[in-house]
Amino acid sequence: VQLQASGGGLVRPGGSLRLSCAASGNIARINEMQWHRQAPGKQREPVATITSGGNTNYADSVKGRFTISRDNAKNTVYLQMNSLKPEDTAVYYCNADWLYYNSEDAPVVGRSWGQGTLVTVSS
Repeated sequence: VQLQASGGGLVRPGGSLRLSCAASGNIARINEMQWHRQAPGKQREPVATITSGGNTNYADSVKGRFTISRDNAKNTVYLQMNSLKPEDTAVYYCNADWLYYNSEDAPVVGRSWGQGTLVTVSS
């Protein structure tokens, strides 16, 4: 299963961006999907999570500004980022917990990560 992230770029403080992350491959079901980010010189941190049922959770630093959503038909997760701040500058990574059934009809589970997309918030 591969994840392809897109939508990053340069934006001014107060601006908005929408990230997308599409999963492809042999997929029977995708459970939890997440966005993480890694700022220069810092560890990767979780930003937002969405379950297959649509329940969401956010880091305190982005609550009220970011919205995670998903389109299960397209195996795609989105991150709408509003009121961006310079401290939101980071490489944003998506991941997905997936399941498929192998040739013996046994379930196989795993997690895949996207390649990262750079978001730069600067005037």
